[in-house]
Order: sequence, then structure tokens, then C-alpha cells
Amino acid sequence: MESFLTSLGPSKALAPLEIFFSLCMSFVLGMTIATVYRYTHQGFTYARSFLQTMVLATIVITIMIVAIGNNLARGLGIMGAMAFVRFRTPIRDPRDIIFLFCCLAVGIACGSQVYNVALMGTAFFSFAAFFLMWSPFASRREFEGLLRFLLPPNSDSQNQVDNIFQRFTTHTEMVAMREAIQGEVLEYSYSVRLIDPSYKTDLVDALGKLPDISEVSLVMQRTTVEI
Repeated sequence: MESFLTSLGPSKALAPLEIFFSLCMSFVLGMTIATVYRYTHQGFTYARSFLQTMVLATIVITIMIVAIGNNLARGLGIMGAMAFVRFRTPIRDPRDIIFLFCCLAVGIACGSQVYNVALMGTAFFSFAAFFLMWSPFASRREFEGLLRFLLPPNSDSQNQVDNIFQRFTTHTEMVAMREAIQGEVLEYSYSVRLIDPSYKTDLVDALGKLPDISEVSLVMQRTTVEI
């Protein structure tokens, strides 16, 4: 009962130097996480304000934890105050949410003066982010694209098309075939996987040199869909 009442009362105040060190630690680690996010980010959703938000959120959480300490009344008061706040800014990428959560966790560790957890957690999180960026983990398609071209029915160039596929691709699969230009030609659509990404131009040029083929186009799925 006495310990419970103590938790409701004032907690031991930290020295100004201890508070300053916690804030400096949260700022440095928040900057580290933001830098890792900057170098590992892929896609078009990059925003400078989000990086600043991560650093500032780390500092704010540190201030909250230092203010609460082991005082239950302060914790309940801050929870009540935060309940009135509504964050309506949409975060499109779930990966951004994880980086923001990491900043909040580091801020809690710095505010609680558990510096070993903050340092080791930031280091391991950064290592995991760089590892996932460099490794092919979770990548389902490698140099895959959609190839389309027009070819007359019963054309002698079909065998040459198959030979070209063997030279530049590791896998081909016909997606669709339909009549075009009132049945004069057939439009072929193939899902292709290139041996090397530099073969894009070579594959299109080789098919374009065939006498009967026309309107050759190749859309790479990696560069247009996987952001």
C-alpha cells in the first residue's frame, strides 16, 4: 500500500546534467535512425518532414518519460492529455511506421536512462535495415517484364522468336494472344524473365529485326511496379 501511494506522489527528480545527457542521446540516435531511413528508402514517398518528425518524436518521447519517471499519476495524466490528440496524417508505407515506432522506442529507452538498450537497439535496427535493402529477401520477381509484339498467323518467324527467347531469357510464358487489325495479325503477350537486366534493349532489337514482326514493346515490372 505504501509503495502504491509512493508511485502516486512525486518521483525523484533527475539532475539537469542527466536530463541534458538523455536529450542529447535521443537526438543523436534519432538522427542515426533518420539517416538510415534516408539511405535505405526506396520509392516516391520520401519526405523531408518525415525525417524531421522521427528526430523530434524521439526527443519528445524522451521528455515525456523523464517527466513521468516512476510516477503513476503523471503517466495517467499524460495518457489523458494524449487521448485528445488526433493524428490524421496518413502514412502510406508500413515501413515508415516501423521506423517511427523505432524512434519512439529509442526515446523511451533514453528517457528511462537505459542507454545500453537504446544504443544496441539502434545499432541492430540499422544493421537489419541495410541488410534487407541489399539482400534479395522478399523479392519475388527478378528482371521480369511484359513483352508484346504483332505477328501474322502461321509466320515463319515464330521459330526465330523462340531462338531469341533462349538467348536472352531464362523463362517465358505466354500471357495472351488475340487478333488485331481485323484478324490480319496476332498480338502476342509474353511474361519474360531476362538473364541479365542489360538484355532489355538487345531483346527488343533482336525481335525488331525479324521481317514479319512489328510494334515490339517491353515493360519491365521491376522498374514500374515494385517501388
